[in-house]
Amino acid sequence: NSSTSVTSLYPKNSIPYSTPYFSGYTTVAGPFYPFGAGDTENDRSDDGISPVISLLQPFRFFGETYNQLYINNNGYLTFDWPWYSYFPYQFPGYGGEDLIAPFWTDIDNRGNGFISYRQYSSGSVLTEATQDINQYFTDLSFSATWVFVATWDRVAYYPYSGTETSFQVVLISDGHFSFVLFNYGTIAPTQRYAGYDTISSTYHFSITGSLQYNITSLTYSSNVNVPGRWVFRTDHGSQAVFYPFGAGDIVNDRSDDGSSSVIYFLHHFIFFGQTYSQIYVSLCT
Repeated sequence: NSSTSVTSLYPKNSIPYSTPYFSGYTTVAGPFYPFGAGDTENDRSDDGISPVISLLQPFRFFGETYNQLYINNNGYLTFDWPWYSYFPYQFPGYGGEDLIAPFWTDIDNRGNGFISYRQYSSGSVLTEATQDINQYFTDLSFSATWVFVATWDRVAYYPYSGTETSFQVVLISDGHFSFVLFNYGTIAPTQRYAGYDTISSTYHFSITGSLQYNITSLTYSSNVNVPGRWVFRTDHGSQAVFYPFGAGDIVNDRSDDGSSSVIYFLHHFIFFGQTYSQIYVSLCT
């Protein structure tokens, strides 16, 4: 059997995601969505992968619409076909697949840890997702109709049996807008990659520190001011979040390869140990 129910592996998980969750034997902190009872578990296999998972609702990912996906044990999702790789590469990869990688590394769940997933089309998880997205994207009036949660719970790295790392990827959609959440608990040191890439790398993103060894800061990092959580809107690549600009700005000269004149700061700016009081803005991006 390529997948098994894990209802018997975990007690009912009714603790709010913002508090430490209990998933069987230990309590682990992290901004996790509920998981455990009712999930489907991936096989215990080094470099294993789920069977094709048919989605209850289509998911839009940078202009593509998908009705299925695969979960690789090594910490990433693909859509069109099962893809096997235990060694992460740097984005942009200019490859032929859409790839979501919350924590791409060489994972071996044969000794300890569980990799499981579940879809929701009703209930409290949709309410939770709706509240989260409206908090992070205040210009939208969003109401989630589908949530997919995949969890790597206290998994080990190959060949270091006994290490424990916990993380999640959450897909959220209302049929029009789509979002991807990465949630991180305790992270054991290893070389890994975190981000997403698209076909031919038209759109891609890498979390700072990816491919560095012994970087465990994902537990404390965030782009939405929630330690251990990263959130991305993924339905269309033209969407972006900007600070206000335009009226009142100073405009650089229209010039090929030009630059601004010296710009003096109102306050000192510290950049990796150096303190600066001025800057230049080049037209060469």
